[in-house]
Amino acid sequence: MKNSPLHSRHLALEAKMADFGGWLMPIEYPGGGVIAEHTAVRQAVGLFDVSHLGKASVIGIGANEFLNSVFTNDLNRITDGQAQYTLLCTQTGGVVDDLIVYRNRADDFFLIPNASNTSDVVAVLLSLAPAGIVVKNLHEDYGVIALQGPSAKDVLTDLGVEATMEYMAFAHVVIGGADVIICRTGYTGEHGFELVPKRNDVGAVWDALAAQVTQRNGLICGLGARDTLRTEMGYPLHGHELSLEISPVQASASWAIGWSKESFQGSDVLRKEKSAGALRRMRGIRSNDRGIPRAGMDLKNAQGDIVGVTTSGTFSPSLRVGIGLALVDAWLEVGSQITIDIRGRESSATIVSLPFVDSHVR
Repeated sequence: MKNSPLHSRHLALEAKMADFGGWLMPIEYPGGGVIAEHTAVRQAVGLFDVSHLGKASVIGIGANEFLNSVFTNDLNRITDGQAQYTLLCTQTGGVVDDLIVYRNRADDFFLIPNASNTSDVVAVLLSLAPAGIVVKNLHEDYGVIALQGPSAKDVLTDLGVEATMEYMAFAHVVIGGADVIICRTGYTGEHGFELVPKRNDVGAVWDALAAQVTQRNGLICGLGARDTLRTEMGYPLHGHELSLEISPVQASASWAIGWSKESFQGSDVLRKEKSAGALRRMRGIRSNDRGIPRAGMDLKNAQGDIVGVTTSGTFSPSLRVGIGLALVDAWLEVGSQITIDIRGRESSATIVSLPFVDSHVR
């Protein structure tokens, strides 16, 4: 199992650790745990080590055209210094991964896939790349730090960083004496930034940020809070809401597809599915009682028929109820009453629209 460049710092803080995509990463820290860390992000600021996320580069003349013929979203919608959420699909419409693409120039791109899918993404790109396009797996060459919450910008200002870029834009700055790529992105639904320093510089950048976060009444946060935060926003997690078996059309991720493009991986199948209408779609579910949904639980209607399955579920620290994401029969409307089979016990819930809480990313 691989360790983050910040591994020793997490151990020094007595973090609870667990496997994430083959990386040993912090789940929560003493002094409040997931609920306190979640609340800090919603109300002040939180600092996350997400160095397990993948990193790769695609460089060469024609890189923009090549990636645009592979990824779902339309790269021609962004320019130098901007990032884009996109998907890499199979030819049958399944999702190999969802990722963020950073455009340095039309011939120079930096990618951040999910940890466990990085090698798969790189392998697909290598298999398809024309002569002159160089694809490199840089998974362990960089760290990734997420600074999230309403006071995130203040933390950077305290460090002398003018973080005024628009949402999904990035810049190169200096923090803790190190060069850092900083992007207005995140996975929490709050105003935030993701920072990408080189591996040898991650510790210095982290220490500088951590000192200011505590001054701003924030907390260092684990991936447990990251999961509750993203679930409240209805953000997908690969292997749950997106997978080789769950298409972006089913997962309500059609907004990340450049439908006007001539073609991309899986475009024929996905266009047919969009035209015909997906048989199931992603919805939110909110408990009406004390039940807390988890992934893989059946949903039933009043007649006892199975009408869906949960893909993620948790206790919402913001709403103080159980919430979840689920693939449900397409005919089910928002407001429909269903029951969740929680280990043999029926729990009452309502189909709701997403997100569960307001977004503040912009």
